[in-house]
Amino acid sequence: MSESAITRKTAGTEPKTYWTRKRREQLAGWLFIAPEVIGMLVIAVFPLLFSLFLSLTEWNLVGGLSAINFVGLDNFIELFRDNRFLLALKNNVLFTVGTVPVTMLLGVVLSALIHKKLYAKTFFKVAFFVPYICSTVAIAAVWQALYHPSKGPVNQILMQLGVSEPPRWLVDTSFSLIAIMIIYVWQLLGYQMIIFLAGMTNIPEELYEAATIDGASGIGQFRRITLPLLGPTTFFLAITSTISSFKIFDMIKFLTGGGPNYSSTVIVYQIYEEGFERFKMGYASAMSWVLFLIIMLVTSITWITQNRKVHY
Repeated sequence: MSESAITRKTAGTEPKTYWTRKRREQLAGWLFIAPEVIGMLVIAVFPLLFSLFLSLTEWNLVGGLSAINFVGLDNFIELFRDNRFLLALKNNVLFTVGTVPVTMLLGVVLSALIHKKLYAKTFFKVAFFVPYICSTVAIAAVWQALYHPSKGPVNQILMQLGVSEPPRWLVDTSFSLIAIMIIYVWQLLGYQMIIFLAGMTNIPEELYEAATIDGASGIGQFRRITLPLLGPTTFFLAITSTISSFKIFDMIKFLTGGGPNYSSTVIVYQIYEEGFERFKMGYASAMSWVLFLIIMLVTSITWITQNRKVHY
């Protein structure tokens, strides 16, 4: 047998190595994404699972891990007997219902006006968007001065208009939540406008030209062209605005501290109170999961409704 034949025979019987080129490339890929995956597990997944575990326990934070006491579903049962939590839930629903539709309606109307050949429309875009990028604490401090019961410009104007006893706003149980809703709408309006304007720029101008030739008015074009074609944009803003409204915290913390008499308390603020002021981490975790389920339910309903509109 020749030497070359022996070499080929020997090479054919050699065992194949495990670290093939494909496996080495796969390993390199996993090593590149490992920091991101580990970070996600540590920062997101572990706290999520740990909070689910804590929601089934009674734990005073200052007592250490040894103070964890498993109580099952008692925290969730207690939540719906807690009048303060039910009031916070009611306030949160009122806040969402009172801000999300109003902000979206004003946003789409103002966007349509600015999208037309409006003079100095760049100025108006910037002017409306600036509150959104400003610090929430700074905005709250300005509005706190505006809402002053006796010396604030808001009540001064109302008294000049003939209102003898204007609302006391942030210190009035009937108006504290409404006052915060007004600030929230004013701050978020610029963001909504920018997103709606981005959606309007993608609508072909030929549709408006054809509608104008057919004699459609500006309002008719808005109803039959602009609004239907802004469906995906409206859906996106409805989802993000709803989630954002349920997460409102910093403005309430700075302006009212949940008062007066819990009239402006919302779920996130109560989670903060129970977890980091009363150190009842199990109870606070249960509230967090109820809030998560509410947001998921609202998002799912909105998603299903949007899909049905698309299919029909």
